[in-house]
Amino acid sequence: MTTLTSHPAERAAEAAPPRRPFKPAHRLRAWPLTGILLLYPLWWALGLGVLIFFLAAVPMLWSLVRHRAAGHVVKLPPAFLLWLLFLATVAFGLFTLGADPAGTVPGTAQSRLVSYAFRLLGYAALTVLLVYAGNLERRALTQERLVRLLGWLFVVTVAGGLLGMAAPRFEFTAPVELLLPAHMRHDSFVQSMVHPTAAQIMNLLGGETPRPGAPWGYTNTWGNNVCLLAGWLAVAGFALAQRRRVKVFAAVTLLVSLVPIVYSLNRGLWIGLGVMIVYVAVRLALKGRAAALGLVAVAGVAVAVAVAATPLGDVVNARLEDGKSNGVRMYTTQKAIDGMWESPLIGFGSTRSTIGGRNSIAVGESASCERCGNFTIGGNGQLWQLLYAHGLLGTAAYLGFLLAALWRFRRDTSAIGLAGGAALVSSFAAMFWYNALVTPLALMFLAYAVLWRNQQRGFSRP
Repeated sequence: MTTLTSHPAERAAEAAPPRRPFKPAHRLRAWPLTGILLLYPLWWALGLGVLIFFLAAVPMLWSLVRHRAAGHVVKLPPAFLLWLLFLATVAFGLFTLGADPAGTVPGTAQSRLVSYAFRLLGYAALTVLLVYAGNLERRALTQERLVRLLGWLFVVTVAGGLLGMAAPRFEFTAPVELLLPAHMRHDSFVQSMVHPTAAQIMNLLGGETPRPGAPWGYTNTWGNNVCLLAGWLAVAGFALAQRRRVKVFAAVTLLVSLVPIVYSLNRGLWIGLGVMIVYVAVRLALKGRAAALGLVAVAGVAVAVAVAATPLGDVVNARLEDGKSNGVRMYTTQKAIDGMWESPLIGFGSTRSTIGGRNSIAVGESASCERCGNFTIGGNGQLWQLLYAHGLLGTAAYLGFLLAALWRFRRDTSAIGLAGGAALVSSFAAMFWYNALVTPLALMFLAYAVLWRNQQRGFSRP
């Protein structure tokens, strides 16, 4: 009987463990993020504006999934469980949409579904933005380039402010707007996202007053984003720049920005900038950096003199004496606090409109007075919206996540670290009168990502 013996190479192949399928390397690319920041004026002109953050989240999420499938670790930001708890609270708010709190216009869960879905998807899209930005390798997007892109957005914001002053009634129909059905195109909520305008015309200081808004839509959003972006231009222009002309351009831009900042009549913006200056001064003082602290003091004095010695001072005084919006803000704030106690844990899932106005339930919106009564509860500040729409649990998780970041990155005293910390601190001041979705929260998360990336590289200078 003959025994067949296999070839030695065949026996070795049989004994060897099976090969794992080859997985091609996958690296995150910078283009989804740089495309948003560098081309934002284009997205605004096309009518995509805030919608670009929703659209860009799709390739970002897909790339993160592929990155993880290729065996790479997807890092998560510090205290991310708190943010996931907040997202869960927002999601559970779906079950409270049908509730009609006392003193609000009755409605159905279906009628409130669009605004609820917008907020939920907005928070989810910006979560993807944060994780994606924090995981981008330095070879794909350097820290310095990201800071310069954010500084570029400040230049765009200042240009939009000047446009709002020079041509306050400038507006046009964007291509995306033309593609929408007529009934959607004329909806005020849709208009705010897809219809480019230079300014908001409001009845202040005894008459119609234009207030800058481009390219962010609303004057309050414009003011919020000025605070969130100003520090990045300062870092890009003075700490990172080597050429003298870049430093001069940054200084001139910051000086020119005072004009739309003052003429925006935005008291929240003025307070936010003051909070940022104090924050940076305190951080520098604690580190014994007297020279840098002196520069901050000189800059503050220069700004004060510039305002006092020019017509800008008259505008500031007139705005401080004009408090037409104070009564409405106090009214809606009180409504938000009172309503929160009706659903203290997870809130009502979304905002509601008051029955009538602050003087009578009979005063409401009409064709002759579109701004009378029926005020939005939770529309006058992120803090009040959190308490009312997402309850104490959602509010604690949201604030806890941002506070954890400030604590985690507290030792970063580089120029980048100070600018990022100042941006986050300004968001705490802004939440008393500004809402965060979409672009302010996006810029807050990018500030968070810059700090997070800076920590990963050991708080290196600048």
